[in-house]
Amino acid sequence: MATDNRIHFWRRNQKVPGRLKDTPKVSSVNTTKSKKPATFHEFARSTNDAWDLDDEEDDCMFSLKQSSSSPDQSRSTPQTPRLKLFKAPEDTEPLPRLPDRQEPISTNPDEDGLDVESGPANGRVVKSCSDVQLNVNAARNTLQKQQSLPVRPIVPLVARISDQNASGAPPMTVREKTRLDKFKQLLASPNTDLEELRKHSWSGIPREVRPITWRLLSGYLPANRERRDLVLQRKREEYFGFIEQYYHSRTDDNHRDTYRQIHIDIPRTNPLIPLFQQPLVQEVFERILFIWAIRHPASGYVQGINDLVTPFFVVFLSEFVEEDVESFEMASLPLDTQRNIEADSFWCMSKLLDGIQDNYTFAQPGIQIKVKALEELVSRIDEDVHIHFLKYEVEYLQFAFRWMNNLLMRELPLRCTIRLWDTYQAESEGFSHFHLYVCAAFLIKWRKEILSMLDFQSLLILLQNLPTIHWGNEEVGLLLAEAYRLKYMFADAPSHYKR
Repeated sequence: MATDNRIHFWRRNQKVPGRLKDTPKVSSVNTTKSKKPATFHEFARSTNDAWDLDDEEDDCMFSLKQSSSSPDQSRSTPQTPRLKLFKAPEDTEPLPRLPDRQEPISTNPDEDGLDVESGPANGRVVKSCSDVQLNVNAARNTLQKQQSLPVRPIVPLVARISDQNASGAPPMTVREKTRLDKFKQLLASPNTDLEELRKHSWSGIPREVRPITWRLLSGYLPANRERRDLVLQRKREEYFGFIEQYYHSRTDDNHRDTYRQIHIDIPRTNPLIPLFQQPLVQEVFERILFIWAIRHPASGYVQGINDLVTPFFVVFLSEFVEEDVESFEMASLPLDTQRNIEADSFWCMSKLLDGIQDNYTFAQPGIQIKVKALEELVSRIDEDVHIHFLKYEVEYLQFAFRWMNNLLMRELPLRCTIRLWDTYQAESEGFSHFHLYVCAAFLIKWRKEILSMLDFQSLLILLQNLPTIHWGNEEVGLLLAEAYRLKYMFADAPSHYKR
């Protein structure tokens, strides 16, 4: 039984790291005998590391194939797509579950029912009895519904990368147009007032001026307008000088492991967004991450840094793309534009990491400190939630490590991350100090759901799969407002909160 739990807990069929696998259905007899893990140690013994994938799986990680309608083909090599099973509404009957091994199904139109294989006797196909036929008809309906689903899960409209100011959105309100004009006025001045720019950016940056604003707030561009073009040209040439000098060394013995890990992680970066599955885009990410890693030997490349490139890349790409960039073909841009986007993404990511590099040095002490600070902060903000975690032996490190390592990028849609980073770049120490309060506000938002979970396993599953797919600018704005309130309510927090 323990072996079955270990095999079936993680969702390995979709090859998406960090996702939980559907628990296999068991009979009522087995259910009464099974026991849910009550402690972390019991839970750990029944799970696998989600990142521990075999090398052979990397090349076919995200490929799904539809089943063929030919009975001969399905008999030899079943092609039924392994898709995620969605929960049926409560007022409808749940769909029957197909057997693990796909049985050959006859498609002969002359027969009034489905034929099923009666046994291994010469592969002979016989007519099913009425009871069996009912089950097979249900299986056929399920198979047809599965075949009608797309091979690659389509990201819903509400989860696209573009924000509310993207093309196709409703026209800007008077207030939004006034804000945009204010940004343009600040950016057009001979010396941009960065403090004033931060004040206006805190509540979100209009899409039209976000690329230039991010470059300024990150420290990549100077406030002096006349110097910007010269600085951009120099920094872009410097980056591609690094490429010529170092990138060929990716196959050397001392850099081979770093490059191999980057090469494995890149396809896992936003796997459901077509833009990031383009070979050209993946090559860009590999170059950015490899150059950063060898120029920062104290930390090198750590899993999670690959996520931090994506918001910069999308924002700088949107400067040249009118439509939603989610499915944009990168190769259609001029080569010089592609190079500029790559270089700007590298430098802005480097500026971000300069402020949180202790998150990625040996043993990641920055994250350890921030998770401990989150635990202390939550114990003061909401004692009921904190005691609930203690009661069921849930340690903050088990869910909050990823929140700190990936800056909540695995918990929020990408468009929400971009909006969040508007404020992070406007806030003093936004990616380090303020992020702690955002995580606390994010956790307390789900207090009702957390307190309703009465065992260790359910709690951890909830915390690793919070339902934010439909979030937009409004939800992120409320989260940031609550984080701002917490920051000033607990201004007397210990000094290690600010590390």
